[in-house]
Amino acid sequence: MSLTRRTLLAVMGAATAAAASGKAPPKAKGPSELTPITADARPISREERAARIAKVQGLMQQEKIAALLVESGSTLEYFTGVRWHQSERVTGAVIPAHGELVIVTPFFEAPSIQEMLQVNADVRPWKEDENPFALFASALREHGAAAAPVAIDPMTRYYILNRIALTAPRTITMVPGSKLVDECRMIKSPAELALLQAANNVTLAALRYVHGHVQAGMHSTDLARMMNEATTALGGSPGFSLTLLNEASAFPHGSQKPQQVREGSVILLDCGCSVHGYESDISRTWVFGTPSARQREVWNLVKRGQELALETAKLGVPVGSIDSAVRTLYEQHGWSKDYGLPGLSHRTGHGIGMDGHESPYLVRSDTTALAANMCFSDEPGIYIPGEFGIRLEDCWYMTEKGPKLFTPLARSLEQPI
Repeated sequence: MSLTRRTLLAVMGAATAAAASGKAPPKAKGPSELTPITADARPISREERAARIAKVQGLMQQEKIAALLVESGSTLEYFTGVRWHQSERVTGAVIPAHGELVIVTPFFEAPSIQEMLQVNADVRPWKEDENPFALFASALREHGAAAAPVAIDPMTRYYILNRIALTAPRTITMVPGSKLVDECRMIKSPAELALLQAANNVTLAALRYVHGHVQAGMHSTDLARMMNEATTALGGSPGFSLTLLNEASAFPHGSQKPQQVREGSVILLDCGCSVHGYESDISRTWVFGTPSARQREVWNLVKRGQELALETAKLGVPVGSIDSAVRTLYEQHGWSKDYGLPGLSHRTGHGIGMDGHESPYLVRSDTTALAANMCFSDEPGIYIPGEFGIRLEDCWYMTEKGPKLFTPLARSLEQPI
C-alpha cells in the first residue's frame, strides 16, 4: 500500500506528539555508511518505447480505434518518455493508429518536453491566450476521429475531454482506453523487471537499516525520515514511508493520533521508492521488545497468508482467486468475512510497475487471467481495531514456472527482514 497522503496522516500525528511531550525523541544516526546500489540500473531505451508505440498502434488497428488520447502521467511517460505533472495547463499526446504522435503542450514548456521526448512526435505548442483543446481536436480529426472512435487513457481528467468535445461537437466519439493501455502495461519487459528489482532492492536495504536503528521514544516522523534518508543514500528516489505504531497499526493507512515507540510496540513500515520511474512497495511489521503471544499468532498467520497467495498463483487462473484463497484461510481461523474487521479489510495485493497501484488487482472480483510477467504486491494483513495490525508485503512477478519474488519473505517476527 502507498500514497503520500496516507503517510502524512502518520506524520501529522507524530508531530503532534512531539510538541505535546516537550521532549525531543532520540536522534537516529544518519545513514552515512550506506552507498548507492543502483549504479547498474538502466532506464528504458528509445527502442523499447518505439516498440510500445508499435504495439498499441497494432491493437488500435485491430479494434478499429482512430487514436489514443493520453494526458500527463505515467502512461504518457510509458509511451513517450515525457515525465510531466498535471496542472491546469494541459500537456498530452494523441497516439494515432497510423502515423506520427502529436504532443500538445504550453509554448514555454516545449523545450523541456522536447528534451525528454524519446519517440518521434510532432510537438504542437500553445501560447497562454490560445485554446489547447482546439489543437487536440485538430490532431484527432487529422488521424481519423471523424470515422472511428478515440480511446481515452483512464487517468485523463474529465475537463480535458469535455473541452475537446465542446471544441469539436458531434465529430469525435470517445470510448474507454483501459483495455488498450492495460494490454501494453500489464506485461513487463525484461528491462522493466530489472528496474523493479532495483527499486525493491533499495527499499529492502533501507528497511533493514531502519530496523537496526529504532530506539524507544521515537515517533513516526523519526522512522519515516530515517527511511527516506536511507533510501536516498542507497540510490532510490523516496516515494512513501508510511510508519504506523501501536494502535495506529490497525489502520491500514494511518491514524492522526500520536504514537511513540515503547516496549511491546507493533511497528509497521510500508515503504517504496522509484528507480528510473519504476516503483517498489514493501511492508514489514515487527515488535519492539518482547512480543505477546497474540502478536506472534497474528504475525505467523499473516506470513502464512503471504505464502498461500504465492502457492495459489498459477498461469491462467483469475487473479481474484489469489485473494479468495487468502481470505478463506483467515476466515477459517475466525477472522471476519467479506473484507470485514477484525480481519483482512483490503485486497490481497495490486499490480505494480510505473504506478505503485495499477491493474490488475488481487481482489476476488478481478477475473483477469494471470499471465507471465505480470507484477504484483503480496500484502495480506490482519487488523484488530483498538489493538494492532500486522501487514507483510513483498512484490513478485509471474513466470512460466510460477511466481518469483523480488525480495525474500520475512523470516520471522524476530527476523522480519
